[in-house]
Amino acid sequence: MSTYFLFKSIHLIAVISWMAGLLYLPRIFVYHSEATKNNKSEDLIETFKVMERRLLVYIMNPAMIVSWIFGVLLIHTNSMDNFGSIWLQLKLLFVVILTLYHFFLFQCLRKFAENNNSFSPKFYRIINEIPTVLLIAIVFIIVFKPLSLVIF
Repeated sequence: MSTYFLFKSIHLIAVISWMAGLLYLPRIFVYHSEATKNNKSEDLIETFKVMERRLLVYIMNPAMIVSWIFGVLLIHTNSMDNFGSIWLQLKLLFVVILTLYHFFLFQCLRKFAENNNSFSPKFYRIINEIPTVLLIAIVFIIVFKPLSLVIF
């Protein structure tokens, strides 16, 4: 078996897991902030805290790390010649933005854990679209590999 296909398979599994978390965690934040705003039971709020922490710690963090490791291994295995390609640079830029978004969600989780959330449910609904837009852009970039794209 080719190491390239093994690395690619592991990378794809990790990316799918990471994206699932990036899409689901802000959704939980919506419900958590609504529960806090509407003075729902403390048990419900504590349940949201447990769900958020477990999702981030046990699924999202490992998936992000494995995505990065096997993404770098894919670049290395596929030859470093592609590293100068605009499509790969754009993909990496979008992945860096996803990573920053991941760390922003971690900061939100910490605020929720301290009962100190400062964002509205509407805010979380809006930012929940960020990973979707980036995912669409990344997939099109990978599939079409725009070679003639010029960045000004």
